[in-house]
Amino acid sequence: MKLYVVGIGSGNENGLTYEARRTLEEADIIVGYTVYADLVKAFLPDKEYFTSGMKQERERCKKAVELAAAGANVAVVCSGDSGVYGMASLLHELAADYADLEVRAVAGVTAALSGGALVGAPLGHDFAVISLSDLLTPWEKIEKRLEAAAEADFAICLYNPSSKKRAGYLRTACGIILKYRDTKTVCAAAKNIGRDGEEYEIMTLDELKEYKADMFTTVFIGNSQTKKIKGKMVTPRGYKTE
Repeated sequence: MKLYVVGIGSGNENGLTYEARRTLEEADIIVGYTVYADLVKAFLPDKEYFTSGMKQERERCKKAVELAAAGANVAVVCSGDSGVYGMASLLHELAADYADLEVRAVAGVTAALSGGALVGAPLGHDFAVISLSDLLTPWEKIEKRLEAAAEADFAICLYNPSSKKRAGYLRTACGIILKYRDTKTVCAAAKNIGRDGEEYEIMTLDELKEYKADMFTTVFIGNSQTKKIKGKMVTPRGYKTE
């Protein structure tokens, strides 16, 4: 028996991989967070769905494991990639006690990549992806990761940069990074990637401190070599020149 966990990218049908689309078409039941399941319903309306809200990830995944163990062909959907802040790791843990159940992750295009393509080429060299959500990770640990990535001159991609309860987190993160980066460091913010209202803005790190981000924003912070070229953010592939 197999349980599939599928990255649906931004949720736009055109952003699905062929493998993801085929897996969803073959599923008996599609399980997911209500918002993401609704995106899939737009092009697969006749499927059976099991959905639940935010902060119910463990219960939702337990249900998926039980359904798959009982013989159903189940696909759990995640935005972006199933293994990048997705449900793949949790499903592997929950299915560990089911000897005959295999968890199969189906890759999707995570926001670091789709957003990166939108704003230019911000991740052309070594980079770090860091979530500013402290729902599951202590803020003190997030601060240490920001500090380490900034000091090492990684290009940085920030997920979950802000919410109603975390309005000042992006500003705080920029303050940490500014200890190691110039105020004019090239940055970008991409909103609603692959969805209605898609937009992006190129700005300096100093300007990013005041940017009004939300949970649908992905932020890119350049390294010491990142530049702005024809309105796009570009991080060169290497530092050496011939």
